Amino acid sequence: MSTARERILEATGELLATQDALAISTRAICERAKVGAPEIYRQFGDKQGLLTAVADIGFERFLAEKRRNPLTDDPVADLRTAWDSHVAFALRNPHLYRLMFTPTGDAKPQAIKEAQAILLKAVERCGAAGRLRTAPELAGQSILSANVGVCMMALSFPDLFRDPAISFAVRDAVIGKVTGDEREDTRIGTATVLARTLLDTLTGTAPVDAADTTPRVPPRSLPGA
Repeated sequence: MSTARERILEATGELLATQDALAISTRAICERAKVGAPEIYRQFGDKQGLLTAVADIGFERFLAEKRRNPLTDDPVADLRTAWDSHVAFALRNPHLYRLMFTPTGDAKPQAIKEAQAILLKAVERCGAAGRLRTAPELAGQSILSANVGVCMMALSFPDLFRDPAISFAVRDAVIGKVTGDEREDTRIGTATVLARTLLDTLTGTAPVDAADTTPRVPPRSLPGA
């Protein structure tokens, strides 16, 4: 038989499947768990303590999925896979995800440290393969911050930010930056060459092709020059 604590946690998790944590009342939790209101305070101190405990359970599920991500010979590709699995978890569990990554009050889910540790190991694999160009700790923090940001925008403004292409673009930009794997924007080089060519043409200093024997006529001076 489940304990009162287990029933309260289960009831809160079930309610989180359909509504945000702030919208869940202690009365609804108690009715679903079949306990009296004092039991929540006896087990968790207050509602915030209960929500922190639920968030930690959410992190256990989240981290279990992270550990199941396959490892390949390409650590950068594995980072992208980890990013995508993070987003998938958030989209499947929107209210729980918000509770996990935007906690209120002084109590914070401690499992966030393990999430960072798992990501740090993934980043260090990139470093061992010679594919990291920043400090591992900074790389991990940058990736996790961007990953959470993409998820929160997708959950808060789905009409504007739910398109998977947005997540892929941010993923490739951030991971590419820390691993040196991003592609150079060739438009910059082309624009620079074009600008220099136009400048040389206007000033009469364009380079002469060695195979071109056409006489060059110096530009006429303007009257009064």
